[in-house]
Amino acid sequence: MKNILDRNQNKANEVRSLLASHKVVMVNIISSPGAGKTTLLERTLEELNSKFRIGVIEGDITTDRDARRLQKFDIPIVVINTEGGCHLDSHSISKVLGSFDLNNLDVLFVENVGNLICPSQFDLGETFKLAVVSTTEGDDKPGKYPMLFREARAVLLNKTDLIPYTNFNLENFKNDLAGINARVPMFEISCTRGDGMKEWFEWISSQVRT
Repeated sequence: MKNILDRNQNKANEVRSLLASHKVVMVNIISSPGAGKTTLLERTLEELNSKFRIGVIEGDITTDRDARRLQKFDIPIVVINTEGGCHLDSHSISKVLGSFDLNNLDVLFVENVGNLICPSQFDLGETFKLAVVSTTEGDDKPGKYPMLFREARAVLLNKTDLIPYTNFNLENFKNDLAGINARVPMFEISCTRGDGMKEWFEWISSQVRT
């Protein structure tokens, strides 16, 4: 495993240098299956596609269904099927970067395979990781999967509109998160209802402009 991670890190450093030379921000979106990554991308593209030049890498085990949902935005999209693998790695990212015109991109969103463990261990060469969790998964995720929340530049808590119908304890979630990464910004959002999305749009726009 150490050898695998070392080789991955070397390639990640190459990817990061390449993207930096073209001033492209790459966002590695990590979540469990069903937390709302693709819906988040849909809402974000609706808002930002006219302001920034955006590309997407869709990581999935077998299908291209998520990518097809984003085709309506007429942006460059590349699908990486892992054929059973539980995460993307820097080598797979490196292989598909040639499909993008990096001189005409501001931000590249990577929708990683739905998993909170493996994707957190593999640096893709991203500018930063984004943790997306939903209230329907329970409030114990920061405590159970601290690596992701320790490394994430921001945390999005999705499906907040469903809290009244779950046993999700927002205070417990915030306390666990603060114990792991007290400075990380957290956005309480509902991608379907629109709650909290304005703050998210402003934050991600500030990261791309930096």
